[in-house]
Amino acid sequence: MPEVLPDEIRNVFSRSKCLFSKPEVETALDQMAQKMNHSLADKNPIFLCVVIGGIVPMGSLLPRLDFPLEVDYIHATRYRNTTTGREVTWKVKPQAALKNRTVVIVDDILDGGITMAEIVQYCREQAPREILTAVLVEKNNSRINGGLPNADFHGLRVDNHYVFGYGMDYKGYLRNAPGIYRV
Repeated sequence: MPEVLPDEIRNVFSRSKCLFSKPEVETALDQMAQKMNHSLADKNPIFLCVVIGGIVPMGSLLPRLDFPLEVDYIHATRYRNTTTGREVTWKVKPQAALKNRTVVIVDDILDGGITMAEIVQYCREQAPREILTAVLVEKNNSRINGGLPNADFHGLRVDNHYVFGYGMDYKGYLRNAPGIYRV
């Protein structure tokens, strides 16, 4: 894989279009948290962060949630610092027991749905009481055959464009962009 240079990243950022500003993203996170507070308050859930992309959405959601919960993480990816998905690569599976628990899988984006579908399948094999999915961004009409059709909780919707910011990356960079941007 060719080296990505900071000048390339600056160029991509300068040419990108802001789809959602930081205040708009924060409002979407508030709304997601309200729905979660309403539906998960008495379920003693365990939240699984899908790293790396889910770190920012998960970290942004947790302080907004007002019920007892546990946190663990899972590392499964299709992109590996590229802009094109491949087969799912598993790096880390959760350490916490999922049996008889409400599991909430949190990621940055639901795109083709393949990664999330594989994570849901893995969790299902652990015999949880319930599996729910949450993403900051859900793409419209971009599911691949076999991909998870929709997330249970989502903050924003975008058309089928390559987007970055708030955890989503462009070749491993720009996860820290203060909004959601289209390349």
